[in-house]
Amino acid sequence: MRSQARRVTLLGAALLVGAGLTVTACSSGGGGGGSGSTTVTIWSSVDPPVKAGLEKQLVAELGAQKSNIKINWQTVTNINQLIITKIQAGNTPDIAYIPQPGVVAQMVNLGAAKPLNSVVDMSSLQQNMVPGMLQAGTINGKLYGLLGSANVKGLVWYNKPAWTAAGWQTPTSIPALTTLMSQMKAKGSATAPWCLGVNSTGSPGWPATDWFETLMMRDYGPTVYNDWIAHKVKFVSPQVENVASQFSQIAFTPGNVYGGRTAIPTNGFDTAGNGLFTTPTPKCWMYMQGSFITGFFPASVQKSLDTSVGVFYFPPATEGGQKPVEGGGDMITMLNDTPNVETVVKLLAQPQIGNDAAPTSSFISPFKNFNASLYPNNTTRSVASIMYSADDFLFDASDAMPAQVGAGSFWSQMVAWIGNQVSINQALANIDQSWPATSS
Repeated sequence: MRSQARRVTLLGAALLVGAGLTVTACSSGGGGGGSGSTTVTIWSSVDPPVKAGLEKQLVAELGAQKSNIKINWQTVTNINQLIITKIQAGNTPDIAYIPQPGVVAQMVNLGAAKPLNSVVDMSSLQQNMVPGMLQAGTINGKLYGLLGSANVKGLVWYNKPAWTAAGWQTPTSIPALTTLMSQMKAKGSATAPWCLGVNSTGSPGWPATDWFETLMMRDYGPTVYNDWIAHKVKFVSPQVENVASQFSQIAFTPGNVYGGRTAIPTNGFDTAGNGLFTTPTPKCWMYMQGSFITGFFPASVQKSLDTSVGVFYFPPATEGGQKPVEGGGDMITMLNDTPNVETVVKLLAQPQIGNDAAPTSSFISPFKNFNASLYPNNTTRSVASIMYSADDFLFDASDAMPAQVGAGSFWSQMVAWIGNQVSINQALANIDQSWPATSS
């Protein structure tokens, strides 16, 4: 899923909810932590409540150190594009939170991002982060992007009271999931096993890429998954074709999805999950989406999240098999390496930096040693526990692929295929053909 596209939707929702928050537009000035300056400038596009909490804790940490460093934290839109433009213009912040590893690589190629290895405590990070998190921001053996906030994908959500009443058991393998789907259909009600929608205003198709990524990592593990991101494994390959076949069996088999195949391209990702909560019976039993989706559930459900909603990890390919987790988030990058900027980066790399953000926002800390009691509910704690116990953290593939693919052909060809406009073979071939030559 393209994180920035999702964030535009979330940002609008958050602004409506948190009208009292001040969102500072990007100013023409940059490089606040330059020579002699006591102000460190940070840019991000994280959701406003997350930014507010992180900034509050950062200022408190600086105060505890009796530091004279001032923080100018600006919320900007479309940071992935903006940061490259500002780098080329020689007008950058000191620190930027970047949601896509591919953009971090661009920043490195432009000579703008500075390595973090000598600034942060690498030993502590390696011990307290899920395997794969540091690798996502590592380029040519050096750490340039450090995950500062995380989200988890490949989660299956359900209506807890209805699920319990029906007697369904959480599946522990994909075959067990297939059996569960058959049991749900055999129940004889109008409730389908799945709700599914791949539409998103301005960015249709990314929910389908999340399905492919979830199945790819479970079937083939981190090495093949990362080779796919690098286009060493092509879209026209046995692995991707197998993933497409699995997805089609789930999504296109009559009775499996509420509304059927024809509804999937037009169902919005933000409302499709509401079918879980219809009365007197749900329209669907399960909805696969990321940790952020709870913010789109009906208001009544959000008010009683722990009693209304259950969540489980999309099961591994085989019983007891490898359990990677797909995720994303915002990566801390450093564009100036003055002492003041390094001081701030060190603080942003500490678990306690999320202490104020966690209770009041969608923030999930990437640190396994974060105080989980600070999360606002058991649902968030469950999601965090799934991430912390994963074998590997694999960054969203479409976020890490070149933009022409990850936010372009991969999205559009999934919509065309699901909508029966092209065959899967043609869709996969079209994606391969769109790959930029310099990235293959």
